[in-house]
Amino acid sequence: MISRFRAAGLLLALVFPLLATAQQLPEGRVADRNDNVWGVYNGRFRLSDKWGLYSEAQLRRTDSGRRPQQSVLRLAADYYAGPQLLLSAGAIYQKVYPYGAFPAADVAPEHGFYEQLQLGDASGRVQLQQRYRLEQRWIRWPEASRYTFQHRARYQLGVLLPLFGPRIAPRMPYLTAADEVMLNFGRHAANVFDQNRLYVGLGYAASRLVRLEAGYLNQLLQQRNGRVFEHNHTLQLSLLLNVDLRPESSAPVALPAVY
Repeated sequence: MISRFRAAGLLLALVFPLLATAQQLPEGRVADRNDNVWGVYNGRFRLSDKWGLYSEAQLRRTDSGRRPQQSVLRLAADYYAGPQLLLSAGAIYQKVYPYGAFPAADVAPEHGFYEQLQLGDASGRVQLQQRYRLEQRWIRWPEASRYTFQHRARYQLGVLLPLFGPRIAPRMPYLTAADEVMLNFGRHAANVFDQNRLYVGLGYAASRLVRLEAGYLNQLLQQRNGRVFEHNHTLQLSLLLNVDLRPESSAPVALPAVY
């Protein structure tokens, strides 16, 4: 299974350029290009051999960082089901602000829950991750007086590669890349395809607990009307924490392949 997983990741790394050029506008649709800056904080706190907490905050800006685009908050419980298997369940709150050439009439708040499964492969120099997520979303669109319930499924495949040495270690740079597709489903889904995010970045493991990343994210997003496709070019800056709060008697944990 590991060999197949590694092969899939290497194949993904080879087709990243093809994926980028494939994010073209479907015929007969309208394009909306935006230049964004996203600031990301991810904090994972391991409390015991099996349990932990996850926190996330994002500030997303548009118009090259001059105006607000979106704010995101997540909080979840983690269950370490195996060395490379992590299960999570949590809550999310976010706001989407009017932006772009085809903006919404007002701010759209959203709250909901999600369930997530992450699979990692730490063997070999290339570290791989698959992430499956189901979301239950309550969104209040600007033209509506009540929240609308929607389902969304997300799948992400990512690759991490240390620039020096056999694995990511403190004070070491690394390369990272990922592709994620998001699909709507259920009675209230306006479109099946929601968006695709392609990311390539450079990271630095400042310590065993802290990593920093800067990268480019290409987001292709279909608006609810099905006619406007956003092509969002995004600079993403990330602060990633991985804190082990278990007693000293617990075995030390190196930087994991599951992020």
